[in-house]
This record gives sequence, C-alpha cells and structure tokens, in this order.
Amino acid sequence: MANCITRSIPNTLTCLNLFSGCIACIMAFEANYNLALLFIILSAVFDFFDGMMARLLDAHSPIGKDLDSLADDVSFGVAPSLVVFSLFKEMHYPASMEFMAAYMPYASFLISVFSALRLAKFNNDTRQTSSFIGVPVPANALFWASLAAGMHPMLISDSFNPLYLLMLVCLFSWLLVSEIPMFSLKFKNLSWKDNKISFIFLIVCIPLLVFLKVSGFAAVIVWYIVLSLLTGKSK
Repeated sequence: MANCITRSIPNTLTCLNLFSGCIACIMAFEANYNLALLFIILSAVFDFFDGMMARLLDAHSPIGKDLDSLADDVSFGVAPSLVVFSLFKEMHYPASMEFMAAYMPYASFLISVFSALRLAKFNNDTRQTSSFIGVPVPANALFWASLAAGMHPMLISDSFNPLYLLMLVCLFSWLLVSEIPMFSLKFKNLSWKDNKISFIFLIVCIPLLVFLKVSGFAAVIVWYIVLSLLTGKSK
C-alpha cells in the first residue's frame, strides 16, 4: 500500500501541472496575463518535480510518460496559444489589415500544434536524454506569458503591427521543432569548468529579471536561445 502511494507521487504532480495549466488557459482567455504567467510558472514547477520524483522513486511508467506529455501540451502548448489569441483579439489593426482581424488570432494555435510535435519528438529522440534539441515547451510558454504580461500596453498600441506578432509566432513555432542544440541547466557539480555555460547564463539572468521585472522572463528565454546558438553546444 505504502509503495503504491509512493509510486503515485510523480503522476499526482503531473496532474497538478495539468490542473494549473487549465487555470492558465482560463486566465489567458480572459486576458488576465499576469495570472496566466503565474499558473504557467506553477505548471513548470510541478513539471520539474514530477520528473525528479519519478527518478528518485524509480516510478517511471508508460502511463506516466503519456500523462506528462498530455499535461505539458495543455500547460505549455494550449495556454500560451490562448495568451497570444487574446493578444491578437486586443490588437489594433491598420485599415489595410482589417479583413485579417477575424482570422489572424487563430494563427496562435500554431504554438499548440508545434508544442505537441516537439513533445512527441522529445519522447522518441534518444539524443535528448541530458540536453535539448529545439526550444523546450516550458521555455516557449514562459516566453509568451511573460511577453504578454510585461509588454501588454506596447503590444496593443496603435504603433505595433499585428504582423510582427504573427512572425514571432512562426519563428518560435519553428524553434520548437528545430535541430538547434540547446544546453541543459543540469549541474553535474559546482565547478566552473564543467558548467561554464550554465553559470554564464545564470549570471546574465539576474540583471535581466531585476531590471525588466515581469518581461525579464521573456528576455531570459531569448538569452537562453542566443547563448545556445553562440556556444553551439547541448551540454
């Protein structure tokens, strides 16, 4: 009985990830971007700990793997899609683009589609056991939620063209399934030599979060992508 309860801990955390992701979807649909960001972060925390507990308790299972992917696509695929959908709905469209106002918001669901493809690829790619190829879905979700929460006034202003957001959606959708190596933040030890890239990443993250506040999370994700491109390593 005790063993059964212990082995159910990872799946319970995965369900909490899914539950938080569902709330994030509602907050996003209501254009409450700050709460959407909060619940996406909460989902990411549960997602981190469900994997950790599965390893510590040796509680891996096919059901757990499938459940994790389904939860992740809601929390980090559907939720950010709804964030962007709401942004498109709030935007001001130039007269020449008014005919697109009813259709462009649905392009946001490219994020959901490519997130699902990214998760399926990750589940079957043996190259990604200790690092990543393509942007991880939690990082992508954090980018969009942070962008909406921190830069909302600018994004819905008359001076911001919705086409810029559409191009950003296409770019990040491609990054999800790209073959770009992304370094992992997993520390083997505390030595500078073995973890130089991770340390550099974290050192730069501090001022980004301090000075940019909420939108700093989006800047952190951009920094993560840039540093991965510069180093060309997945370590």
